Order: sequence, then C-alpha cells, then structure tokens
Amino acid sequence: MDAVMDTLYLAIPLASLFGAIVAGFFAKQIGRKGAHTVTILGVGTSFVLSLVALNHHVFNGAPAYNESVYVWLISDGIRFEIGFLVDNLTVMMMSVVTAVSLMVHIYTIGYMADDLHNWPKESLAGTNAYQRFFSYISLFTFSMLMLVMSNNFLQLFFGWEAVGLVSYLLIGFWTVRPTAVYANLKAFLVNRVGDFGFILGIAAIVMYTGSLDYYEVFARAEVLSSQTMSIFSGTEWGVITVICILLFIGAMGKSAQIPLHVWLPDSMEGPTPISALIHAATMVTAGIFMVTRMSPMYEWSEAALSFILIIGALTAFLMGLIGIVQNDIKRVVAYSTLSQLGYMTVALGASAYSAAVFHLMTHAFFKALLFLAAGSVIIAMHHEQDMRKMGGLKKYLPITYWTSLVGTLALIGFPGFSGFFSKDGIIEAVRHSTIPGSEFAYMAVLSGVFITAFYSFRMFFLVFHGEERMDQHTKEHLREPSWVVTLPLILLAIPSVFIGGFTMGYMLFGDYFGAAVYIAEHHTALAEVGKNFHGAWAFIEHSFATLPFYLALFGAFSAWFIYMKQPGIAVRTKQRFIWLFNLLDRKYYFDDFNSLVFGAGSRNLGERLWQAGDVKFIDGALVNGSAKLVAWFAGVTRRLQTGMLYHYAFAMIIGVLMLLVMGLFV
Repeated sequence: MDAVMDTLYLAIPLASLFGAIVAGFFAKQIGRKGAHTVTILGVGTSFVLSLVALNHHVFNGAPAYNESVYVWLISDGIRFEIGFLVDNLTVMMMSVVTAVSLMVHIYTIGYMADDLHNWPKESLAGTNAYQRFFSYISLFTFSMLMLVMSNNFLQLFFGWEAVGLVSYLLIGFWTVRPTAVYANLKAFLVNRVGDFGFILGIAAIVMYTGSLDYYEVFARAEVLSSQTMSIFSGTEWGVITVICILLFIGAMGKSAQIPLHVWLPDSMEGPTPISALIHAATMVTAGIFMVTRMSPMYEWSEAALSFILIIGALTAFLMGLIGIVQNDIKRVVAYSTLSQLGYMTVALGASAYSAAVFHLMTHAFFKALLFLAAGSVIIAMHHEQDMRKMGGLKKYLPITYWTSLVGTLALIGFPGFSGFFSKDGIIEAVRHSTIPGSEFAYMAVLSGVFITAFYSFRMFFLVFHGEERMDQHTKEHLREPSWVVTLPLILLAIPSVFIGGFTMGYMLFGDYFGAAVYIAEHHTALAEVGKNFHGAWAFIEHSFATLPFYLALFGAFSAWFIYMKQPGIAVRTKQRFIWLFNLLDRKYYFDDFNSLVFGAGSRNLGERLWQAGDVKFIDGALVNGSAKLVAWFAGVTRRLQTGMLYHYAFAMIIGVLMLLVMGLFV
C-alpha cells in the first residue's frame, strides 16, 4: 500500500506537468484539439488522484505522509531536497486546486475559441497561442501542487516562485497589448518585493535551526521564541517574530495584502480563465495556506499575529470600498477577491487558522464561479467589460444569470450558502479574539459585510436587470455561450451552495486538521465559537438574530434602491462627495505614489548610473580614454622617428652610456 501511495502522490503533480509539456513543446503537431485534450486529461487525472488521496487520509484515517522524493544536495548538514507532506490540510488544498483548475480548463475551450482575433494578422505572436495558453494553465496547476505538497522550505520556495513566473506569463498572455505587458511586469515586480522578505525569512530559519524541513523547524519553534537578534544596534528583536513577519511579507505579495495589493486589479488584463484560476483557488491563496502550515511558528509570536490581523482588516475594509466605484465587471470581482483575502488574513491573525482555510475552500468555488460568469457575459457582449453598457441580460443569458446569483449570494454570506458559514465563522472568531487589534479588525470585517453586499448586488443589477444599454448590433447577437462555458458554471454553483454546510462542523470545529494546525492554549477564539455550535441548521437559524445578516440584507437592498429605483441618488452622491469618489477611483493613490516614488526614482537612479557609469566611466574613461592614451603615445613616439641618420647614432651612443653607468652600480 505504501508503494502505491508513493506512486500516487508523485503522479498528482506530474500528470499536470505532462500535459503542460506536451501542449507546450508539441503545439504544432497536436493542434488545438490535442492541446486541450491532453491538458484536460492531465489535470483531470490530478483531480481524481487528489480525491483518492482525500479519501485515504480523511475518510480512511491514514496518518500524515512525510517522505523525501529526491535529495538534491547536502551541504554542511543541511538537506536540499524534494519531498511531500500529505495530510488533511494538503489533500483539501490539492482537491480544491485541481477541481477549480479542471473547470477552468474546460471553460477555456469556449472562451479562447476565437483568440486569433486578439492577435494582429501580420504578426506571428498568435501562432499556436491557444495551445500555449493551455500549456501555461497546466504548468500553473503543477506549480501550485508542488507548493502545497512540499515538506520543506526549499520546495515551498520553488513552488512559490514557479506560480509567480507562470502568472507573469498568463497575465501578459496578450503580448501585443501594452496594458497587459504593463500589468504582468507590475505583478512580477510587486511579488519580488514580497518574495525578498520571504527568502530572508527562510534564510533566518536556516541560520537559527540549520534545517529546511518543516517538522524539524517546528520542533524548535519554542526555542526560537526565547532567542533574540540585533537587527539595529542596541535593539533586540525576537527571532520567531522576525521570521514570522518576514514570511508573512511574502504572503502579503502573493495574497495581495496592503500595500502589496496593487498588482491584482491590473492582472485583469489577462484572459478571464486565468482570473478565475489565479485569483480564486490558487496563487492568491498561497499566502493563506503558507501561514496556516506555519501555525506552529506563528503561535509563538503575538506581535506577528497582531500585525497580520491589522493588515488583513485594512485590506478587507479598504479594498471593498474601491469595488463600489468600479465599472469594469472583472475589476469588481477582483476587488471582492482582495476584500475576501483580507477576511482570510484576519482569521489567521486571530489564530482561527481553520476558519481561514475553510473560507479559502468555499471562496475558491464561488469566486471561480463569479469570474467565469463574468467571462460568459463578456463573451456574449463581444468582449465588452463596462457594466454601464450592459443591463437586462437576464432574458438573454438565463444560465449565467442564475449561476451568478448563486455566486453573489455565496459571496455576501447569505444564510445557507457556502460563503455564509465561512464568513460568519471568521466574524465570530474575531469577536472572541483577545489578540491586540482584534477590536479594530472586528469593526472592519463587520463593515465589510455591508460593503460586500452593496458592490456585489450593484454589479448584479447593472448587468442583469434594468434597461438594456448595449448597442443594437450587440443586442441582436446576444445568446448564451456554448456548453463548455456554461457547464463549469453549473458544476461550480453546486459546491457554492452546499459545501459549506456539509463540512463546517468537521472542518471548523471538529478535528479535521489534527496536527496539521497548531493553536496555543491561550488562543481560544475559535474554540469559544465552537461552544455554541449545534450544527449547520442551528447556525443558520442563529444568523437571523445577528448583525451580519441584516447588514448584508441592507447592503443588497441599498444597491437595488439606488441603481434600480432611484439611479439619480448615485449621481448626486458622486457630485456631492467627489473628493471621496476620486480617492476611491484613484485607489487611495497607491499607484500614483508607486509611480512617482519607486517608478520615477528607479528611472532617475538608472539615468544617473547610466551617465556616471556608462557615459563617463565606461565610454569616457575606459573606451575613449584608452583611445586617447594610444593616440598620445603614438604622437610622442612618432616624433622619435625623424629619418635622420645622426639622430639614430646619437640615440645609440646615449643608450650605450646608460648601460655603462648601470653596470657601474650593479
């Protein structure tokens, strides 16, 4: 049995990698049909095998699997290796990642069918682009699986960087669009900032523990909590706090937390399928997964938890507000992703790791559903994304309408839908938390309930209800996309409704995660919530007496009243509070600040280095200087060659005399 499971664990990531390699290197030979067939088979195999692993560990009660696959090198006693840690946390992540990826692969067949129109006819850039896209999304799935299955920091970092690289390729997939190139460069650079902190954290772990293995490092967490380091002269820092904050800086980049959130909205420049893949269940949740996996370390640093709590609260509240003023359908969903990632981060800071990962799971399905539904609308609208040019699409796109409604109700946490169980679980956990900053975080996530409901139903009503604002040509061709687009919507809508209620008791308050998640005895927030948990139905009944339910209801009603009944209110409010609108529309000026300080500063520094280093030193001193030296020396020596015989005879006599004088002194 052990040998069979060894092979199975290895096959899970390699199946997706195989599809990526075939579609990427043999694109011309296998064609479009071959590319999507081989990649779907690869990811489908990964999904089925992930379910087998889920059954083995969760339902059959198999112990955690922690084995080395390949040892790269051993240096000074430190093992650099590839290895797998498969436990209940891992199999849940594997199943969610491969499930969403499989839906995205199927959906992509329909979405990218007419992709040739996005490439200039005279350019070769679009050659085999369809096959290349499938190769990229399969490679992304492989990278994410390697990240979540890792049992050491080396492999974690490999998966961490690999998802960043492939996301760069996917966001800028349409290379002929300047906005896409700008967006993928922005994503790459911002993530490098976070990853610099991440690798410093790993370096500190190796420095103080001499190991890259998770279990070995976790076993020394208590010892690290009593050690200090001097970063600045005269100031002592707790080693465990420094390590945890540095690792979380990496998570801030990948999971788009303030102020490293700026890349995610711009990444909407990529095709819609990657918006669902990257921003639903995979890349942006890597930071949430990482902190959860590192819970045996974070539980020893109250300062790090408090830092995480505040950052998450700011992200959840502030990013939700920006979603209210967005008119691009994909950007509204993108800002909702930022806000929901803030909720997950708040749960991490409150030591409610189970609640964070539970929300990660439920969010993956309904957010992928919302992104793919937005893509369905975009296809029907001939790639129009401005909601102000939509309206009344309900009668043209019935499947998209009802699945969008399911996703929206799950997102706002309407009782009974999957998002309700996970979001309310987080809010209740934060309410019971005693970690510094929890009061502020509670107010932020509570306010976020109203904000989420408001911008979600604003989008829903502007797109599907009200007057039809599209042009006549678009209206004449409006129809539901093909089954490869609508089938994933239906399949994702099912877990968006049911998965939360069926798994809440076991995953949130039971012993699902076991030893995979460690919570200190004095961090009792989630345990306090669990004391009053009497099943999913009782949780639903209790919600009707709580503030979040009425805030969500009021947010949805406000959106209906303002945008359906009295649209003039929105116009007048914008005019009256234009300063606030500008603040939100300019995204709190984060992009302006980055462009002015970091962008312009980098260009100025580059220009100065060019002037001093290239122009003056290399060209001026080395190249031109050496040429001038040769010319001067040639000019001097040229004067010695006069052509007069007596000059040469005189020089010979002088030379002989110098040799005689030297001979006297030697």
